[in-house]
Amino acid sequence: MKNFRIAMAGFIALSLSVAAHVTTSARGNDDRDRGNRLRATLIGYDEVPSVSTGAMGRFRAEIADDEQSIDYTLSYDGIASVVNQSHIHFAQKSVNGVIVVWLCQGATRAPAAVALITPECPAAPGGTVSGTITSANVVAQVAGSPGAAQQINQGELAEVIAAIRAGRAYANLHSSVSPGGEIRGQIRTNDDDHD
Repeated sequence: MKNFRIAMAGFIALSLSVAAHVTTSARGNDDRDRGNRLRATLIGYDEVPSVSTGAMGRFRAEIADDEQSIDYTLSYDGIASVVNQSHIHFAQKSVNGVIVVWLCQGATRAPAAVALITPECPAAPGGTVSGTITSANVVAQVAGSPGAAQQINQGELAEVIAAIRAGRAYANLHSSVSPGGEIRGQIRTNDDDHD
């Protein structure tokens, strides 16, 4: 009987240990996944300066576990004029920043270095575009331009990911009526509930 109790105690201890390990591993994966899932709601009021528009958009993305790519989807509706372009910019909320990634090109074409890998923007009033961002999509800043001082260089995807996770990147869409940007949203991780 004593051997049975010792065996049962060992079995229970082993079971609890395995359960704790599985729970911790799952929680760690969930934490990593939440940090890899990105979102932004794009509205005119978040543009700088703000824009009074009925247009809205939604940016969703996921950083690959190896951090070598980001799969994204951008949807928008209510754009009343020609869609010029959409990007990810490097800047905190309420500040304009340099373009680091083109999400889609329309009336305004992407630079030659990324034009062939940048999808077309859906025509107004809206639609959905998807793609994959790699280091090849991160554009160079022109030397001497104000953006060059922000120090994210061509191909530096790790720097873009770091900026996104720090809450210092936004997605926006430019139109012919609002060439400086019609709708904008700060990109956040799914575990980041503050603006």
